[in-house]
Amino acid sequence: MAKPTGFIEFKRETIKETSPLERIKHWEEFKEKFPLEKRKKQAARCMDCGIPFCNSGVLINGMTSGCPLGNLIPEWNELVYKGLWLDAIERLYKTNNFPEFTGRVCPAPCEGSCTVGINLPQVTIKNIEYDIAEMAYTLGWVRPQIPENRTGKKIGVIGSGPSGLACAEQLNIAGHWVTVFERADRVGGLLTYGIPNMKLDKKIIQKRVDVMKSSGIEFKTNTEVGVDIKASELLENYDAIVLATGSTAPRDLQVEGRNQKGIHFAMEFLKKNTKSYLDSNHSDGQFISAQNKNVVIIGGGDTGTDCVATSIRHGCKSVVQLEILPEPSAQRTDDNPWPQWPKTLKVDYGQEESIEKFGKDPRLYCQMTKSFVGDEHGNVTGIEVAEVEWKKSVSGGMVPVEIPSTQKILPADLVLIAMGFLGPENSLLKEFGVETDPRTNIKAQYGKFKTNVPKVFGAGDARRGQSLVVWAINEGRGVAREVDKFLMGTSNLAK
Repeated sequence: MAKPTGFIEFKRETIKETSPLERIKHWEEFKEKFPLEKRKKQAARCMDCGIPFCNSGVLINGMTSGCPLGNLIPEWNELVYKGLWLDAIERLYKTNNFPEFTGRVCPAPCEGSCTVGINLPQVTIKNIEYDIAEMAYTLGWVRPQIPENRTGKKIGVIGSGPSGLACAEQLNIAGHWVTVFERADRVGGLLTYGIPNMKLDKKIIQKRVDVMKSSGIEFKTNTEVGVDIKASELLENYDAIVLATGSTAPRDLQVEGRNQKGIHFAMEFLKKNTKSYLDSNHSDGQFISAQNKNVVIIGGGDTGTDCVATSIRHGCKSVVQLEILPEPSAQRTDDNPWPQWPKTLKVDYGQEESIEKFGKDPRLYCQMTKSFVGDEHGNVTGIEVAEVEWKKSVSGGMVPVEIPSTQKILPADLVLIAMGFLGPENSLLKEFGVETDPRTNIKAQYGKFKTNVPKVFGAGDARRGQSLVVWAINEGRGVAREVDKFLMGTSNLAK
């Protein structure tokens, strides 16, 4: 443990961020430097709780509680408190391949189950993980992991998101030759093109990719399996194939007026924005601009928030984020006790920026989209919404019921649909002949990851469904171990 009375002596303090009105002027990350002494004090708040629920990684009522990676959180908190940074880095890397990613974009289910959080503000686990990861690069501790011996086995990993990257790194450590296929022009999957640069600087991803390349992993970008290279060719030339393509088929909203121009999926908006930024600092104009537009975002999750922040940086006229669910409570409710994930109201960076820029939170709750309104040229000009209340259905579940006479039209020159994803794109799975489950995900048992096709495995969101970055890394590590066992009969890789 760290300091026995630390959680009593020191208050929770998070890394400060650049003020919203300043940071919306650029696309860079906006965390400020955290003094070393404050880092130690925050680590000191980790108590001797007996059972560290923070590293449990279990599902309670369908929500993640604790870290799915099993991060040894109390151990590296103690090491940070004692100033043993190299030991802390080693302890963190035992379970997490990419803390520089998770320390930035993970929603931190570990903090939701922190024992201190029962009656006090929880330990700043995510910030401490971020600090350890940054220190690892500062001290030159992130080095190529070149295996002493090579097995001669070749594995093709399709998809370079967090699951595919974790799988590739683990299999390389085991001594196999790994090739990662990515259809985009840059490695990273949704880490690169699904998350804006100010939330995860793409130079961070590239630094990790450069280390992996130096370790012996080959990356083939602009290569779409099934188009640029046939599945049969991969099956012939590789000893095992891992499908880690993510869950990229977006959920649509088929209401009247959906074919109006100016209505886009959130990922199209975010991907084009980031690509144009990385290619030309937006000078090429190859992105969907929100400048001087009334933007309406349908969806209240993290992707919706990223759309809010991106639209503000474009210089939008206004921004509204529609959520069909009710506004969460400010505190845990009786049916949401610790250590469940706290379903409480959170104000993320995009909402903070909207409040400062426009004087209000962009989110409107209990709103149902009824139709899109357009002009004579087929351009969207508005969105018709109505308020709903949630009532029990005949089957016992809660359903939204429209409240009469609450219809109104919101001005909208740009509509972004951020309603999540249905599963992986089916064309690649058909190419391999891989079976899917009732939710259209890859059919492969968790812990085994084998598909119905010999030597083909599935992992990450493509197998699990849309989930958290830590679950993706968890699955990447898990499938690597199973592939290693499949090829060698046994495996020393950690889960």
